[in-house]
Amino acid sequence: MELKDYQRYSEITRGLKKSELVLKNAKIVNVFTGEIIAGDLAIEDGVIVGIGSYEGKTERDMSGKYICPGFIDSHLHLESTLVTPAELVTVASRHGTTTFIVDPHESANVSGLAGIDYIVDQTEETSANVFVMMPSCVPATSIDDNGCTLTAEDMAPYLENKRILGLGEVMDYISVVNGEPGMHQKLKLFEKRVRDGHAPFLAEQDLQAYAMAGIKTDHECSDFGYAMRERRNGMTILVREGSAARNVDAIVSGLVKNKMNGEGFCFCTDDKHIEDIEREGHIDHNVRRSIELGMNPVDAIKMATIHPAECYGFHNLGAIAPGYQADLVVLDDLEKVSVHEVYYKGKVIEKDKEIEIKSCPTELKNTVHVGDFSLEDLKLESPDGYFTIIEMQDGQITTKKQIKKFSDKKCSFESNKEFQKIGVIERHKATGKTGVGIVSGFGIQGGAIASSVSHDSHNIIVIGDNDEDMKLAVEELIRVQGGYTIVADHKVFDTLELPVMGLMSDAGYQYSNRKLKTMIDKAHQMGVGKGIDPFITLSFMALPVIPEIRITPRGIYDVLSGEFYQN
Repeated sequence: MELKDYQRYSEITRGLKKSELVLKNAKIVNVFTGEIIAGDLAIEDGVIVGIGSYEGKTERDMSGKYICPGFIDSHLHLESTLVTPAELVTVASRHGTTTFIVDPHESANVSGLAGIDYIVDQTEETSANVFVMMPSCVPATSIDDNGCTLTAEDMAPYLENKRILGLGEVMDYISVVNGEPGMHQKLKLFEKRVRDGHAPFLAEQDLQAYAMAGIKTDHECSDFGYAMRERRNGMTILVREGSAARNVDAIVSGLVKNKMNGEGFCFCTDDKHIEDIEREGHIDHNVRRSIELGMNPVDAIKMATIHPAECYGFHNLGAIAPGYQADLVVLDDLEKVSVHEVYYKGKVIEKDKEIEIKSCPTELKNTVHVGDFSLEDLKLESPDGYFTIIEMQDGQITTKKQIKKFSDKKCSFESNKEFQKIGVIERHKATGKTGVGIVSGFGIQGGAIASSVSHDSHNIIVIGDNDEDMKLAVEELIRVQGGYTIVADHKVFDTLELPVMGLMSDAGYQYSNRKLKTMIDKAHQMGVGKGIDPFITLSFMALPVIPEIRITPRGIYDVLSGEFYQN
């Protein structure tokens, strides 16, 4: 803070001058002491300058209202919301999230540095704090087929950008614990900054070796026991509640049961559709649900504010105190976390303001390049009647491996109500690679569903109960150059076009919301379970760093053994 500014602020703090804005008669949540303090909040130039009794040039009565710090999403992929970055930030900020820590590795895996630049540029002038973690694993692993490769040398120039906060989730734990030079060059480059993790259910000694590399966070905890294992190794737990992976109930219930206050735990969304944000909220939903589970409201708010601020080194965010940025959430009810209004740098975020969609560079469109593809590529045979099954898990993105006998002799797989066919088609370099397998737990009947969003390489992924509809779905995504589509009874039911890298729509979030709701409803009518988000769940079936078993363009991959399966 410049001396001239400090001198002026100090006069306001001491009651010698009126503040630019005073929020009167509020109940203020103090995240340092856990108290609720009654008083006025003085704001000047977007900075909190006093708490107590103040007069302002502009005054707003907050009687009956609670004021807490703006919420922080400690880890998310803007691309996974389906809409352009500025749209997501704007919509989520209306729910109280004023700080976003984004990892653009989806964009990077498709379009490399140009994809990262797109995320940075698109969020430059939004009414929120948007920081960027540099993608660490492009590709996620060497066994997958993505669009680009990033090295430590590629990343180095980005350190000069003040919004580049640290190193994004380190998914390739094998390269970490084995001391692979390329990975450790990246870790070394960011040794003075936060390095995010991605470490689902590592063996104890592997987890210790992973933490020893300086990786400080993880958002892949789906149960309390594993979260505690990571805490014992000094890691901060980013408790995720997205559209597919919902971990708040399991982890917060553990905190409540063990009478823990949430220290060392933060909230994140990771991958959450814009439709779900509009329906249930953003980080405010995580806080609300935690309170419903029995957590003290102030402790839940701390997990959304001061804990991530301290983890990521934000010295002027995450709290209401003199000198902190005036990012505030005004609540009608503390326990219901009912958002009345939101302030960013002391100014109200307008709920109905039209969102300007910035243009997208042409190089980030027309990114779907599929080689020769036919019905023959979808055939699946077994020489002995045994097939390997990808078994989905309710409410999680983890899977289980099954081996099931379908016949006493050589046979071709045919879908039924329990088992459907799944395929992944390489779409970056037209290699013609197609992997085919079997999935249980999805349930679609009478058609197929396909997406060009498939973590983290973002090839085309499709599930269906017949090859003809699966082929039609793939061809539809080639035609529109990326998106979501549903085929029913040999006809395209509907398609949400995602022309920006095959990941995002630039048609406006209302359009995306409307389309997505119709398509999700149709998927549920076709047999997909009501508790399953069909598209986000589908997208994770191709992620070969999440146990136990996945599907890639190269075939079925056993994450635990590191082997591909051949039926």
